[in-house]
Amino acid sequence: MKIPKKPDILNITAVARSRLFTIESVDLAFSNGAHRVYERMKPSEREAVMIVPIIDDHLILIQEYAVGLETYELGFPKGLIDSGETVNEAAVRELKEEVGFGADQLTTLGKLTMAPSYFSSKMNIVIAEGLYAEKLEGDEPEPLIIHRWPLSDMLSLLEEPDFREARNVSALFMAREWLVKQGRLNY
Repeated sequence: MKIPKKPDILNITAVARSRLFTIESVDLAFSNGAHRVYERMKPSEREAVMIVPIIDDHLILIQEYAVGLETYELGFPKGLIDSGETVNEAAVRELKEEVGFGADQLTTLGKLTMAPSYFSSKMNIVIAEGLYAEKLEGDEPEPLIIHRWPLSDMLSLLEEPDFREARNVSALFMAREWLVKQGRLNY
């Protein structure tokens, strides 16, 4: 499959700013002569990490408030990678902040994007094992609710009405495939 030539960017203008985000208008000229104006969140070089912690044949999940949906959502611990941090360092820090565990063994499963037509966000998915108790102060406004979910019943998470965020669902399937390849889980 031949990939077409990337369109030329004619102009980028910031059209809105908030404390966290800048929305840009991007004027594009495609190789076939078409012109379009798209809007996107201003690209960032910062990536994030989502951790799938495993302890005693259980997944560790958190429940936290998601203002976009105005409800509490169930998912895996996650956060931005700080400047100068590696993916693994960020994963261990986020684990300590959000669930009170460090990890001796980390395995990166891959990287996900979310709505790439509008965002440049990249989420690294990491399995964490060899967990040990250690807590760091995080930036959450309230204590997060910690849940343990049996590996043997991990796909039943899909039936939970508060486990629906696409990156969490993707991480669940990536972790399941990894566990099957390790011989630790059967289909």
